[in-house]
Amino acid sequence: MSAPALKQAAAGERRLGFLPYGRQVIEDDDIAAVTEVLRGDFLTTGPAVARFEGALADHVGAGHAVVCANGTAALHMAARALDLGPGTRIVVPAITFLATASAPHLNGAEIVFADVDPDSGLMGSENLEEAIARAGTAQAVFNVHLNGQCGALEEIAEVARAHHLRIVDDACHALGATHIGRNGVPARIGANALSDLSVFSFHPVKAIAMGEGGAVTTDDPAIARRLMLARNHGMSREPADFANADDAFDAQGQANPWYYELTEPEFNWRANDIQCALGLSQLAKLDRFLARRRAVVAAYDALLAPYAPLLRPLARTRSCLPAWHLYAVRIDFEAAGISRAALMRALAGDGIGTQVHYFPVHRQPYYAARYGATRLPGAERYYSRALSLPLSAAMTEDDAARAAQALIRHLKL
Repeated sequence: MSAPALKQAAAGERRLGFLPYGRQVIEDDDIAAVTEVLRGDFLTTGPAVARFEGALADHVGAGHAVVCANGTAALHMAARALDLGPGTRIVVPAITFLATASAPHLNGAEIVFADVDPDSGLMGSENLEEAIARAGTAQAVFNVHLNGQCGALEEIAEVARAHHLRIVDDACHALGATHIGRNGVPARIGANALSDLSVFSFHPVKAIAMGEGGAVTTDDPAIARRLMLARNHGMSREPADFANADDAFDAQGQANPWYYELTEPEFNWRANDIQCALGLSQLAKLDRFLARRRAVVAAYDALLAPYAPLLRPLARTRSCLPAWHLYAVRIDFEAAGISRAALMRALAGDGIGTQVHYFPVHRQPYYAARYGATRLPGAERYYSRALSLPLSAAMTEDDAARAAQALIRHLKL
């Protein structure tokens, strides 16, 4: 780009509003759906919850979906449903949000951090093998579909099953993604073709927004039942669960209509009808939202391709049609002569929001103190170069050009 053109672009950016790294798309029908609930009889634990669960299960191809308050709650519920508590170890990739490790750890499990591919941020089967060998034993793996892209799921499943590990897909970035198997057969993430459970988030920057919200999908009705207990205090109203017959049943053997029992203490992780009405409305638009995200990603890819090796888009995996949640680039900051912090501040001054996803979780002070120093060079390499540019279904290709041009200008490319 010529110097006059760069100056003209900079002047235009100053006139434009702030472009955040992620944002929701809320339309009139979303507002109407929420308003209908507010004018109705149920604000929580009403019919919208069941409708959203059914729609989500149908969309991803799962037998059951259990909706809850947020993605962190969903991760905790998954650990509860699979009995991943004290005395168990869970392998978690080091590049992820805190909750992937902290939610099951709060259930009593210990965390074993695995390395990742330095160019995609995804855990590979060799990383899983190394983490299991380092730990000596493990009972589960929480596999993260980072940025909306899934990795080598078949290879990871083979290693996990060989070591008798349960598999939870942390698909909080990947609603709408499709895995392409070795045989060429596609399967939606969340259908659990190669996992036991899948976990989703509906935070505003995710593919669909519920304000806050999460869900777990499974094909096992017993696990679905366990998940439902885990989100609602561990409280059962099912007569088949009742242990205290004298209190539970009347003289004719019928369950007393007021009665419930505590199976074991759980939290209140319920989602409400307001959230689920919004989720239903948003879910109907998911394909449109993903198409817009993919178009913006394609625009970024084309705009940034000439600037390798100093600036590269995220490495892509063969086995996935991604549901892009984040647009991460890899930047050689040392070669560029600018720090990541300085670049982020300069971009913010031009109205371009950026973020880093993520600081390696094994280096967080709590986990470093608990488990000691762990050398994970792939995670360190990924983190050292990562920067997330703006991406949302609210964006156009022109928005991508604006962000890309500002990035190129500040990197002096």
